Amino acid sequence: MSRNYHHIRKEYKIKDLTEGALPENPLQFFEFWLEEALQNDLPEPTAMTLSTVSSVDQPSSRVVLLKEIHKEGLVFFTNYESRKGYQLRENPFAALNFFWPELERQVRFEGKTMKLTPEKSDLYFQSRPFESQAAAWVSDQSNVLTSRGEMEKQYSEFISEHSGQELKRPPFWGGYLLVPHMIEFWQGRPGRLHDRIRFDLHETGWKRSRLYP
Repeated sequence: MSRNYHHIRKEYKIKDLTEGALPENPLQFFEFWLEEALQNDLPEPTAMTLSTVSSVDQPSSRVVLLKEIHKEGLVFFTNYESRKGYQLRENPFAALNFFWPELERQVRFEGKTMKLTPEKSDLYFQSRPFESQAAAWVSDQSNVLTSRGEMEKQYSEFISEHSGQELKRPPFWGGYLLVPHMIEFWQGRPGRLHDRIRFDLHETGWKRSRLYP
């Protein structure tokens, strides 16, 4: 346990971030950055860390996948009975974080979540592969599992029983929309003098500020 990691250091120098490059609507700029990540074939460019907080102020983070961008915010899907689903019922405020190290970029979102309508969740569920649909039905997400073999047996039995059928969305599974009131763009720069530009939502629209790194 004596090892330290002081020497691990990367110099960021690929790009910069200027106010003139940013539109008034930060979601538009986020789409531009995401498209650049996709064009560069980055691994899991839509992966984002979702942080939630329980009713007793206990934070919890995990990686989920972005599935849609609406004019109101970002959409992801999960089991409503999972730990994150339970915490979002207790406290709908959450944060999302994207990190694309190959582009030396990070984007943070903070806002309030709400469930998508059943119709919108149904539409996305029907677009998923059959195997993923079955997994949503079988997984009692976040609850204790006796063994992996038990889950695989349940999964195999479900696949056999429903083979060739069109699966409906489980009532305990669906989408969330995070409506941001804060979006921050981070671009790595040399000497740790990074570019940080934050957008805060006010009644009159988005207000932009540059932050110390």
